[in-house]
Amino acid sequence: MNQIVAFGGGGFSMEPENPLLDSYILNQSDKTTPKICFIPTASVDSDNYISRFYDFFEKHQCHPSHLSLFKPPTRDLESFLLEKDIIYVGGGNTKNLLVLWKEWGIDSILNKAWEQGVVLAGISAGSICWFEEGVTDSFGDKLEPIKCLGFLKGSNCPHYDGEANRRASYQELVAKGKIDSGFATDDGVALHYIDQELSKIVSYRPNARAYKVYEDKTVKEVEMETEFLGSY
Repeated sequence: MNQIVAFGGGGFSMEPENPLLDSYILNQSDKTTPKICFIPTASVDSDNYISRFYDFFEKHQCHPSHLSLFKPPTRDLESFLLEKDIIYVGGGNTKNLLVLWKEWGIDSILNKAWEQGVVLAGISAGSICWFEEGVTDSFGDKLEPIKCLGFLKGSNCPHYDGEANRRASYQELVAKGKIDSGFATDDGVALHYIDQELSKIVSYRPNARAYKVYEDKTVKEVEMETEFLGSY
């Protein structure tokens, strides 16, 4: 079974006091104490980001680690990643993330991990990277489309309610045919794919949603059924 959990915002990096979304990710592994590896490439391996990852996951039933491409833990990065149960990609600059991954062969390794049943997850840049295309601010202040890994069909827009211009920009890009139709996620919402099919949408915020955005003479936005994970 191939799984990807992609979320627009939230989790330990935004709301560490609320464990519901990250606990949901941990629960998708069939291991009692899964090995979860954080990849903070998009944030240039921010020390603060990495510290927050460990601060959160060391309190939960798992074995956390991280992969730095600036200080690699080993030359054999493939073996390092393939022995994990969950790979969790952080936010930041998607363009830089994709360039560095390609240079190091991480894109191919992640594809192999996914095919072998390792759960892939991520926030913001770590969400859109799995799709064919995404909406990014990697090139500057303006939101633009970017070609991504293509594990999942269509496009993805994170932070749909978290940044004032996200909704309008994504809809404009879809309307003008500059990006394929796809799914937008509010902060706190995760798209859970199983075998490349959208299986479930979950949220730890009662009013946060995911939306299908597509062009049909005019741009359409359809609110998707979302499962509330509960209060904490």
